[in-house]
Amino acid sequence: MNIAVIFAGGVGQRMHSRDVPKQFLEMHKKPIIIYTLEIFDNHPEIDAIVIACKEEWISYLEKLIYKFRIEKVKKIVPGGETGQMSIYQGLTAAKEICNGEKSVVLIHDGVRPLINAKVISDNISSVIKNGSAITTAVVNETILVVKEDESINYVPEREHSRVAKAPQSFWLDDILEAHIKSQQQGIYNYIDSCTMMKQYGYPLYLVDGPLENIKITTPDDFFTMRAILDARENAQVYLGDV
Repeated sequence: MNIAVIFAGGVGQRMHSRDVPKQFLEMHKKPIIIYTLEIFDNHPEIDAIVIACKEEWISYLEKLIYKFRIEKVKKIVPGGETGQMSIYQGLTAAKEICNGEKSVVLIHDGVRPLINAKVISDNISSVIKNGSAITTAVVNETILVVKEDESINYVPEREHSRVAKAPQSFWLDDILEAHIKSQQQGIYNYIDSCTMMKQYGYPLYLVDGPLENIKITTPDDFFTMRAILDARENAQVYLGDV
C-alpha cells in the first residue's frame, strides 16, 4: 500500500490567525488543508490517507472531508505534543490500516498544498528503489552556515545544496522503527523525519520538487499561494481560448 500521512497540528502563531489554525484558513472558499488533501486523494497510486489533527478540530475536519468529497481518508487521529509525536500517531494509524502489508508512507504537511502528482509518483518510486525519498528544491540563493555568535562558519557550494521540503517518504516499518528508537532515547522533537532517519543511519535519497512547494506559515506565504493559484487558473483560461 501507499499511504499518505498528513499532519495538521499547527496553531498559526506566525500567521497571526488566533481563532483558526493556519491549515483551516480559506482561500477561494476552500481551506488550505483541502487543497493538500485533494492532491493525494486524486492520485491513482495513493491507497489511503491518515491525518493527525488537533483534537478539538477533528469534528470540523470531518465535516470538511465530507463537504469536499475526500474519499481516501481512512483515519483521523489526535496529534501529539510535538510535530514528531503527531507524525508518530499518524504512522501508528497507518500500521493498522495496512494490516501487515509492506507499505510506503508519504509524510506531508497539511499546509504544504502546492505539490503536484509527479512529486508523489517520484517519492513512491524512490522508496521502492532506494528505501527513502526526501523531496527537495534547488537552492537559488547563497546559503550561510553560522556559528552561535552569528559569525559565518562556512559557505557551502550552492550546486551541492538543497532545501528539504515534503513529502518525506519511507517504508512504513523503517520510519516506525526510527520513531521507537527516538522515544526510547527520550527524544521527541526531531525537526523532521529526514533528520531522524539520518541520525539512525538510514540512507536518504533526494527527489526534486517544484520551487513553489512552500509551507504556508506566514501572511507572505498565504499571499504567495494565492498568486500561484490565480496564475494557474489564468493560464487555464488563456490556453483554453487559444
